[in-house]
Amino acid sequence: MKAMQDLPVINRLLDLNNENIVSFHVPGHKNGRLYERFQYKNFIDVLHQLDTTEILGTDNLHHPEDVIKESQERASKVFGSEETFFLVNGSTSGIYSMIMAATSPGDKILIDRNCHQSVINAMILGDLVPIYIYPRIEEGQGISIGMPEEEIERQLIAHKEIKAVILTYPTYYGIAWDLKKIGEIVHKYDKILLIDEAHGAHFGLSVHLPPTALSCGADCVVQSTHKTLPSFTQSSMLHIQGNRVQREKLKSMLKIHQSSSPSYLLLSSLDFAVMLYKEQGEALMEELLRNIEGFKADIGTCSRIKVMGEEVVGENKAFALDPTRLWIAVEGVKGYDLDAILRKRFRIQMELSNEYGVLAVTTMGNNKADFDQLQRALQIISSEYMDRCIEEIDVQRYRAPKQVLTPRAAFYGKKKRILLKESIGEISGEYIIPYPPGIPLVIPGEEINEEVLNVLDQMIKGKKEILGLRDGAYQWIDVILR
Repeated sequence: MKAMQDLPVINRLLDLNNENIVSFHVPGHKNGRLYERFQYKNFIDVLHQLDTTEILGTDNLHHPEDVIKESQERASKVFGSEETFFLVNGSTSGIYSMIMAATSPGDKILIDRNCHQSVINAMILGDLVPIYIYPRIEEGQGISIGMPEEEIERQLIAHKEIKAVILTYPTYYGIAWDLKKIGEIVHKYDKILLIDEAHGAHFGLSVHLPPTALSCGADCVVQSTHKTLPSFTQSSMLHIQGNRVQREKLKSMLKIHQSSSPSYLLLSSLDFAVMLYKEQGEALMEELLRNIEGFKADIGTCSRIKVMGEEVVGENKAFALDPTRLWIAVEGVKGYDLDAILRKRFRIQMELSNEYGVLAVTTMGNNKADFDQLQRALQIISSEYMDRCIEEIDVQRYRAPKQVLTPRAAFYGKKKRILLKESIGEISGEYIIPYPPGIPLVIPGEEINEEVLNVLDQMIKGKKEILGLRDGAYQWIDVILR
């Protein structure tokens, strides 16, 4: 038994499993529930015995000729691509590969500023020059709700040398742009459209969901299958169609950015996800949407609990909203506190929070009992905070920092360490990334402004995890030596 005490990671996972936490976070299989529901428990029970490598009877991810080839071809048909590649190094490897396959060092690329950090990392790796576009912000909740198509066209006209456009679709919060219109604009100027669809792998399962990126004409799409479908964490897919991105260059990039020893357990889970999507996906999605509607109807009886809905959709707003993402606010309770109360008192784990509310990631793995528990918890919390008023939260009107250097120049530049509170006007030499969602507040090469420090102050007070700052107390930052 002494040996078992020396397994900190395993023991922590076993402890968490024994807590029976209600999951409103990724991964999409929800604590393995979908594997058990569809009688794949036999697969789970012998998982440790199935961990193998490229031997007689398996296949090679980097040169598939047998079962991996068959599974990828099936995925391509199911998701509507011309070719699909399995990813075992997360969507990050797919983001790197498609961006670097579509560009050459020194190229300019148009990016939405609320992109995932992996997109900026690709700028560093590929020696690319980013040009940013900024989404519209919903004033009441501080989240991005719209991508101005006219601004995309304006940038393409102003910077004719732009090689590709990469956008996040949907956002972490389920906000979708008019991607079909954007695709028409991008292709009108003969540019490549790359889409980070990490949070939209499930979109093809219902007409009540936003359209898929492939159906909107995207040239390359990366999906985090593990987030909204039942594959294991770190397993994703890359889809391609058309001839704007060279296939052989893309395959070469995938070999560079993926492990030479891919996990067959991750590949197996992708196999399962494709099967479930094809055979049961539409029925399961219909069941999920029905449960969500019931939850919203019940919550709607309490005026102090708000769930973001169609009010954010419309002209100069979002084009569409993924109904499986629930952004929830309770009057009188800060989002950070609501997140903590749900976990500590009710064993309900949300995906993320900010000053204003919490985000629930719902998938086909959630059942009605999950929603019932969340509803009861929210109503109890609301009643307990009935007489409590929190000071009105100033909307964090975040002015994105000015780009002074490219991310690559800043990453490799000489740096000095200074106090964060004294950094206004300095050029950041590192990322500042609230996690989740992993969207950079500051990118290497950007000039730190007062708004950045104000937003950071709120996050630190809310005990938000922030990646990049050099100490646990979030007091120091590396800036460019000038």
